[in-house]
Amino acid sequence: MSQEEQGEPRTGELTEQERVRRQKRDRLAEAGIDPYGAPFPNREPVARLMERISSLPSDASVLPPLESRIAGRVVLLRRFGKAFFATLQDASGRFQIYVRKDHIGEEPYALLAETLDIGDHLGVDGTFFRTKTGEPTLDASHVTFLGKSVHPLPEKWHGLTDIEQRYRQRYIDLIVNPDARDVFVRRGKILGSIRRFMEDRGFMEVETPMMHPSPGGALARPFVTHHNALDVDLYLRIAPELYLKRLMVGGFDLVFEINRNFRNEGFSPRHNPEFTMMEFYMAYHSPEDLMALTESLFDRLAREIHGDSCFAYGEHRLDFAGPYRRLSYFDALIGATGLDRASLFDENRIMNLIRQKGLEIPPRRAGKPYIADLQNLLFEEEIEKTLIQPTFVTGYPRSISPLARSSREDPEITDRFELFVAGVEIANGFMELNDPDEQLRRFLSQQESRNSGDLEAPPPDMDYIRALEIGLPPTAGEGIGIDRLVMLLTNQHSIRDVLLFPQMRPQ
Repeated sequence: MSQEEQGEPRTGELTEQERVRRQKRDRLAEAGIDPYGAPFPNREPVARLMERISSLPSDASVLPPLESRIAGRVVLLRRFGKAFFATLQDASGRFQIYVRKDHIGEEPYALLAETLDIGDHLGVDGTFFRTKTGEPTLDASHVTFLGKSVHPLPEKWHGLTDIEQRYRQRYIDLIVNPDARDVFVRRGKILGSIRRFMEDRGFMEVETPMMHPSPGGALARPFVTHHNALDVDLYLRIAPELYLKRLMVGGFDLVFEINRNFRNEGFSPRHNPEFTMMEFYMAYHSPEDLMALTESLFDRLAREIHGDSCFAYGEHRLDFAGPYRRLSYFDALIGATGLDRASLFDENRIMNLIRQKGLEIPPRRAGKPYIADLQNLLFEEEIEKTLIQPTFVTGYPRSISPLARSSREDPEITDRFELFVAGVEIANGFMELNDPDEQLRRFLSQQESRNSGDLEAPPPDMDYIRALEIGLPPTAGEGIGIDRLVMLLTNQHSIRDVLLFPQMRPQ
């Protein structure tokens, strides 16, 4: 019999605990009990049981009989010879059980006492009571073995110094770390609330392709894959923007999509190569409408998660009640640098200021005004970190906003904003450029940058130009970083703490 057929791991040596647990698994099988269990129907979630008992009297002498059937993983175990207490954990919570030899029978108890470990799954039928210390408990009348854990859980998980192990083995983290579990429960609630909010306002949720023939919709280096049947390279999407705007051309007025984007970039507390965005588009609306809707959405999320629009994030207390502060991009630069508007366009003065601050001078890129890169470097390094309370930064330069429409008052800036909270960009929105000829000119400028080696600059998407020629109505669109938003609402400071399975370097 092979090692795999015996249930042994294919590679590596077993620890003593693992060998003992496998022996217990075999003992169960010898006794005619499937160590990996069977369905356990009609169980009651722990949260529902807790709700049922919440109104019961505290005096044990007057407790009415209350039976239940629960199932879960054993996370605590205290043995007392002829009886033991165990705590079961299911997706909704934890509940204590009390198992006595004289209640479930001598032989079942002996087998259970011999084979049970922390980490195993049990199903329990029993009657509710409270212990002398008032602990809600289920007195077991029947115990069903539902699954053997042959690899022990860590005993001191919170004491691990290698935090990356939590990300690599999230399945363990979720079992033993209630705080981690709570983050992802709240993440699910946040996503559900966002969808309800958008649908209540008439938006239709859509799905657009994940594989694109041409990368577009943002400035980022894409992941490349290959379609064998068509013998063509495709790109994991860096943004859904150009496809969503095609839908606006097709006649939908309010659309949104919540889904994954992929960008071939490095790791940081705010960046993961695979991340979740919501993009939404509103025909015949303005950037001001986008900002007002975002304020309402964020206020609602804060109240649903925290019960208040104000909540703690690290050392700060954020206030998600609108209206949010508006700050002009160039006014922010003037305030941070002490330069006037004209000096901000003096390349030598800006470069000297960058050197004085000890920042690295960015390389020149063809097809893009160099002064825009210098200005944006100063903005990112000197201003973003100061924007703690929700702040809309408006009036971004046209040269760094290739898909945004130029302002009627000043064609060198665009009707674009970014929302910053706690020093992090959370959202980006603008009035969409719907002039096909101007869009093509900007695409060709990006192609010039691409030809000079800028791998983040996308090639022209000529089908999108054709869509614009059919006619895109005046449209405002916005993208919101869902992972970063969840970080704020759950008081987490690394994107890995809000992703169930973050991308990791190979071990």
